[in-house]
Amino acid sequence: MKNRKINYFKSTFLLGMVLITGLGCERDLSDDAIVATYPKTAEIFIDAPVAMGSNFYFPYGGSKPTAWSVDNQTSYKGSASMRFDVPNANDPEGSYAGAIFRVDGAGRNLTNYDALTFYVKASQGVTIAEFGFGEDFIDNKYMATITNVSVGTNWTKIIIPIPDASKLLQERGMFRYAAGSQGTNGYGYTFWIDEMKFEKLGTIAPGQASIMNGNNVSENTFVGVNSSVDGIISTFNLPNGINQVVNISTAYLDFSSSNPNVASVDSNGVVTSLSPGTAVITATIGGNPTTGSLTINCVGTFVHAPTPTRNQANVISIFSDAYTNVPVNYYNGYWQPWQTTVSNDFSVNGDNILNYTIFNFVGIEFSSPTVNANAMTHIHLDVFIPGPIAPGRELRVIVVDFGADGAFGGGNDTRHSTTFTAPTLVSQNWISIDIPFANMPNLLSRTNLAQIILEGGDGSVIYVDNIYFYN
Repeated sequence: MKNRKINYFKSTFLLGMVLITGLGCERDLSDDAIVATYPKTAEIFIDAPVAMGSNFYFPYGGSKPTAWSVDNQTSYKGSASMRFDVPNANDPEGSYAGAIFRVDGAGRNLTNYDALTFYVKASQGVTIAEFGFGEDFIDNKYMATITNVSVGTNWTKIIIPIPDASKLLQERGMFRYAAGSQGTNGYGYTFWIDEMKFEKLGTIAPGQASIMNGNNVSENTFVGVNSSVDGIISTFNLPNGINQVVNISTAYLDFSSSNPNVASVDSNGVVTSLSPGTAVITATIGGNPTTGSLTINCVGTFVHAPTPTRNQANVISIFSDAYTNVPVNYYNGYWQPWQTTVSNDFSVNGDNILNYTIFNFVGIEFSSPTVNANAMTHIHLDVFIPGPIAPGRELRVIVVDFGADGAFGGGNDTRHSTTFTAPTLVSQNWISIDIPFANMPNLLSRTNLAQIILEGGDGSVIYVDNIYFYN
């Protein structure tokens, strides 16, 4: 093999790492001030990296850092291409391939272009999870991504439309990709990319952009609760007539609130509930309205759960801002096919709340590692049911121990279920639940506690806080 490995990268960045450096001084600009301009270089890779600098390849955390190289044997045009070796799922160096290509310098002015284009082929027919641009591990402001891209064994041109090029005055995130082996039974493969550059095609027709995936979503909140506009996509009609969906970041949009006194929205799509009432959050892109909306129904001031007062030394906390929590796998495993419960957790002035909607049952798991609660005597949790209590409504609290093997199944798991009904269950009030382990005869051990399951919902809403074991 004559592959030429180039170690341009100097460090591996975790996905989502943010480092923001601000200017230390400010001054007023006159109307005649000229905004600094940056290179308008279109090419990213043409036989070799173009004007990228010496340190531009930054792998994602958990990916194989050596997945990328320059291949002098294979090319669409010219003498070389970029080669990406997706590892086997059990590769000790990384279970997938993924990284960003960031300009080692001030960035580029991309306002003259309407798409990122390149040619791609693979060693076998595969689906690549993500291709895109705009991620720079600094503020990742103007990201645009296409997902589940079908790649065959012949060279194919990929077009990623730029949602609003007027915003890309100084972009450093030239390319990003993520590719795994989920569709190949865990076996690795290779794909190649060549002739990567930004272009002005002039034949891309903008379609419809959407927030909340194009749905009109309503959310009940409280004063001080932050919500987020998500599900942001935009559709473009490509020169070949295919409609391409592009996932885009909030920075491409301009948001507005129908009632800013009730709920405000910032440039990142973060909505803050300010007072009781209703406000509808909408957006535009390039002056054109998007489909979808987020209606905020602020019902007033949030009533917090009682603040725990037990000493941390006597507590093993699963979820509480009052204590240090043990590692938790998840607070909602979403166990299909029977579960309907969806998490819509929120925070009120720093107080984090588990919010389960369409509640029928939900599993909280903390099995990595399991919890030894032999020194504890009780389990505690606070629950709040905002809606009416239907006749016969039950709430079951199930504590599960994984047995000596510390793993689910194996024939040694034990559990105990405790059922609560009215008058314990009340509406519009926090219910403090304390269950002694002495009252759990079916729980044969608590050396490897691993799950807490809540059951008995009727499809309504339940808030949960302060879940812990204590002595």
